[in-house]
Amino acid sequence: MSSPTFEFSLLEQQLPGGSVRLVEATTGDSWIELKSHALREACQILRDHQDCQFNVLSDLTAVDWFSPAGKKPVIADPRFEVVYHLLSLTRQKTLTLKVILPRPDRDELSEIPSIADLWLAANWHEREAFDMFGIRFTGHPDLRRILCPEDWEGYPLRKDYEFPLEYHGIRGR
Repeated sequence: MSSPTFEFSLLEQQLPGGSVRLVEATTGDSWIELKSHALREACQILRDHQDCQFNVLSDLTAVDWFSPAGKKPVIADPRFEVVYHLLSLTRQKTLTLKVILPRPDRDELSEIPSIADLWLAANWHEREAFDMFGIRFTGHPDLRRILCPEDWEGYPLRKDYEFPLEYHGIRGR
C-alpha cells in the first residue's frame, strides 16, 4: 500500500498549522491524523479535490485506549481514536484518517463534528459509534441509539463499561 503523502501535502497546505500529521507505519498502512476541528474541511477536500476523489466512506469506527486499573496500559494517555476509511473508486485508492479525542470521565461524552452530510454512509456509522462508545457527533441529523434500546445505560464498547445485572427484569449475568 502506498503512503498517503500527496493527500497529506494537500491537507497540510489547506488546513491551519498543526491540524494534520502523517503517521508512517512500519507495518501495515500509514494514516493521516487530524485535529477534530479540521475534520470536516479535510473530508470535504479529500472528497471534492480532482486529484483525490474519495467518494466513498467505507467504514467509520472508534477505539478506546483506556486501560482498567491493574492492567498494563497499551498507550500512555487514555483516549479515543475515531477512524475513517475512505475509498476513491476513480483512483482505486484507500485512505485512513484518525482523529484523537481526549477520553472524558465515565459519564461524559467526547465530541467530534459529524460528516453525515458529506457521505450518507456516515449517518449509521456515527450512530453506532455514539451508541457503543458514547462519542457525540455534533451536527448529526439524527443522533440516537441504533443497536441498544433507547433507555440503555452506558456505552458497551468502552473499556470501563459495567454490564448491568439486569435489564427490565431480565438477568444480565
